[in-house]
Amino acid sequence: MEFAHLTVLSLFCLAFVGITATSPREDYWQSIWPNTPLPKTFSDMLIPSGKTNSLPIKSEELKQYSTLFFEHDLHPGKNFILGNTNSVGSIIRPFTKSRQGVTDSIWLANKEKQSLEDFCYSPTAIAEHKHCVSSLKSMIDQVISHFGSTKIKAISSNFAPYQDQYVVEDVKKVGDNAVMCHRLNFEKVVFNCHQVRDTTAYVVSLVASDGTKTKALTVCHHDTRGMNPELLYEALEVTPGTVPVCHFIGNKAAAWVPNHTADNLCVM
Repeated sequence: MEFAHLTVLSLFCLAFVGITATSPREDYWQSIWPNTPLPKTFSDMLIPSGKTNSLPIKSEELKQYSTLFFEHDLHPGKNFILGNTNSVGSIIRPFTKSRQGVTDSIWLANKEKQSLEDFCYSPTAIAEHKHCVSSLKSMIDQVISHFGSTKIKAISSNFAPYQDQYVVEDVKKVGDNAVMCHRLNFEKVVFNCHQVRDTTAYVVSLVASDGTKTKALTVCHHDTRGMNPELLYEALEVTPGTVPVCHFIGNKAAAWVPNHTADNLCVM
């Protein structure tokens, strides 16, 4: 299951904005990766969603973060409905309980339910290392420190707006044990950057119900002991620590992985 070279190249480079540095965060980016514009993904992660809602994650994006499935579901022709599961037989059921804490992504749909301090200082899950960072600069410093190199690249999803139904077109493995950085759903800019051992990251090429082609960053956990047992059973009828479980990563997040290619444009 491979994409064509140019498709992979364009994905890893992401969508760029601007040519010259115009802000402190862009200046810092350029100081580390000269002549490589700041990806649009990171600009989108740093700004609010709109006039009526100053939280970074739009209401129509929430389902991107709560779709659980098995690793063997990642194959061409598989149907997905965001926010639901169709992995158990042919039944498609919505979650009936809060989805907070189902996976390692632990973003907050309702900031009133948990304070930012409570989240950032809460105990880590099994085999997890996490850090809350408050700027793009601190995110970059954290991932460079983790990998011990600037030869890394960022990968993100670009789910189509207002589309919840997709069919898998292709799947490509992009790395193991990636560092995930999620924008938490608070008005204040804070990211949860963390790594969970025994994970594999994929990029899944999807076709929406209206024909729009898009890509979804996907993480599969081979060690699920730290997952919420009630929601894991409701979604897939399995218990933690038994089988690998996967989930999509929404548009307000990125995965950092080592860059082993020789293409300097994609060294991020």
